[in-house]
Amino acid sequence: MSSAPEAVHSAYSAEHAEIYDFIHAARGRDWAAEADELAGIVKQRNPGADSVLDVACGTGEHLVHFSRRFGRADGLELSEGMRRIAQAKLPHGRVHAGDMRDFALGTTYDAVLCMCFSLAYAADEAEMRAGAAALVRHLAPGGVVVAEPWWFPEKFLDGFVSAGLAQEPGRAVSRLSHSTREGRSSRMTVRYTVADTKGIREFTEHEVYSLFTQQEYEDAFAAAGCPVTYHPGGPNGRGLFIGRRETGPGA
Repeated sequence: MSSAPEAVHSAYSAEHAEIYDFIHAARGRDWAAEADELAGIVKQRNPGADSVLDVACGTGEHLVHFSRRFGRADGLELSEGMRRIAQAKLPHGRVHAGDMRDFALGTTYDAVLCMCFSLAYAADEAEMRAGAAALVRHLAPGGVVVAEPWWFPEKFLDGFVSAGLAQEPGRAVSRLSHSTREGRSSRMTVRYTVADTKGIREFTEHEVYSLFTQQEYEDAFAAAGCPVTYHPGGPNGRGLFIGRRETGPGA
């Protein structure tokens, strides 16, 4: 049995990266449908959009589908394991190594997306504002930003428990999670058990998400020069912040 250290890191471990697609597909994730919804949001607001950057792109499942809807589909990912998997899926796109809080790619895109609650990995409001600013800096004039928040403080359920199981011939993975509130943050402890032809192993990951308010997210994007509006629903029920940059970088 192996366990991740108690210290919390923003990047997923290689162990997690290897099972991420498998376990989340079993939990009902439909990346193709999500990507189509997101591409539709972008095209509605910027019909000529032909380039997209997926920040904190994970294993690149959204990017696979974005590459069929946009001429250029690139990603940014901090986790080496996730990045390696994503790049293997994208022979014509590039997955950059970088931290969403301070990356600088030297180019802009017609759409910049940050899904899976990734902005909430910021430890405080200053870090979250830095992340929002980095997203907006990479928007071309008329570019669309879409960001998915974590739960707002009033919506978070302290003590929430979830479970999932994925099976295929020769492999089974279980996922158990328990979430608690710690001040302005939530801490999710996630225990994985993996059984395959080599045996059974376990590992634990600790994910901390800041509980930013709707107003704090909106203020962050407004300060970066791209006001957003909140739309309930979204792929995971936490809603989406959507905005369109009317001026170019540095304006």
